[in-house]
Amino acid sequence: MTRFLPVLILALFCSVSVATHAAEKTELVVYTYDAFAADWGPGPKIKQAFETGCDCIVEFVSMDSSIGILRKIQLEGETTDADVVLGLDTNLTAIAARTGLFAPVDDRVGNFSLPIEWNDPIFVPFDFGYFAFVFNRDIVKNPPTSFEALAAMPDDFKIIIQDPRASTPGLGLLLWVQAAYGDKAVNIWQRLAPKILTITKGWSEAYGLFLKGEAEMVLSYTTSPAYHLIAEGDDSFDSAAFEEGHYLQIEVAAVLKSSSKQELAREFLAFTSTDAFQSIIPTTNWMFPAVQTATPLPAGFSTLRYPKKSLLIDSAEVERNHKQWTTEWLRAISR
Repeated sequence: MTRFLPVLILALFCSVSVATHAAEKTELVVYTYDAFAADWGPGPKIKQAFETGCDCIVEFVSMDSSIGILRKIQLEGETTDADVVLGLDTNLTAIAARTGLFAPVDDRVGNFSLPIEWNDPIFVPFDFGYFAFVFNRDIVKNPPTSFEALAAMPDDFKIIIQDPRASTPGLGLLLWVQAAYGDKAVNIWQRLAPKILTITKGWSEAYGLFLKGEAEMVLSYTTSPAYHLIAEGDDSFDSAAFEEGHYLQIEVAAVLKSSSKQELAREFLAFTSTDAFQSIIPTTNWMFPAVQTATPLPAGFSTLRYPKKSLLIDSAEVERNHKQWTTEWLRAISR
C-alpha cells in the first residue's frame, strides 16, 4: 500500500492545483435578459466562445426584460456586481447614459452594419430587428397592412401585446404607433383597444399564448418566422407588412464604470463585434447581426420581410416623453 503513497500525494497536489487555478479565474458578470441567457438562447454559446480565449469565467445574471436590467442597475448604482450590461436598446440608452454609471467605449469596436449611422460614445450595438405582428398564414388569410386596417378588423380578431412599462417589445410598440401617428396616436390606441385580447408582462408569455391559438396575431419581430422555418421546418408563419413602416430595435452592450475588471470588460465589449459572437446571433437570438460577418445569414433569413420604411425615435426624445406617452396609452386602452 505504501508504494502508492507518492502517487496519491501527487494526485492530491494536482487536484488542489487545478482547484486553485479555477478559483483564480476572473469572473466577468454580465447582466442580460432571460431569453439571452437561456439554454436555447445565445448566452451559453457566447460564454463558451469568449472563455476559450480568456482565463476567465463569464457569469450571466438575467432579468425578465431589458427594462428590468436598467432598473436593477439604477437601484444598485455604483455597488452593482455587473461588469457589463448586454441587452438594453436604443429606447433606453439616453435614460441609461444619464445615470452616469456607464464608461465610454474605446476604439476596439466598430464597422457596424446597421440601418442607421452609429456614433454613440457609450453603447455598442450587437444586433437589430424590427417589431411586427406575427401570424399563421393557415389561420389569417388576409392580414392587416396598417394600424388603421388592424383597428378595422372584425370584432373577433384579437391580438396579444406586451406592457410598455415592463417589456421592451411593449415599449417598442408604444413608440412605433407614436412614430407613425404622432398626435393621432391616442386615437389609434382607442380604436385598437377592442382588438387586444391581453397585455402580458413579457414577450415569452405573449408568444406562448399566440402559439396556443389564443389570438390571431402577436407583437413580435419580422425575424420570428425564421425561427419556425429554420428550427421547426414550419413555413406557415409570417409577419404583417405595415404601410406606416416598422419600428427599429437596436440592442446594445456597455461597460460599467464601477467594474474592477475594466480591461476584461472592454475585451468582452470588443468581442461582441467579432464573427465569433455575431455568427451566433441569427439562430439563437433570432435577430440580425450588427456587424457584417464572414458567416452568411442562414438561408431562411432571405424569406423574411424587410421593412421598406424604418421608424425610430431619438433616445433623448424617448426619455423626455415616454412617461407622458405611456400615461396616454394607458388611458386610451382603458376606455
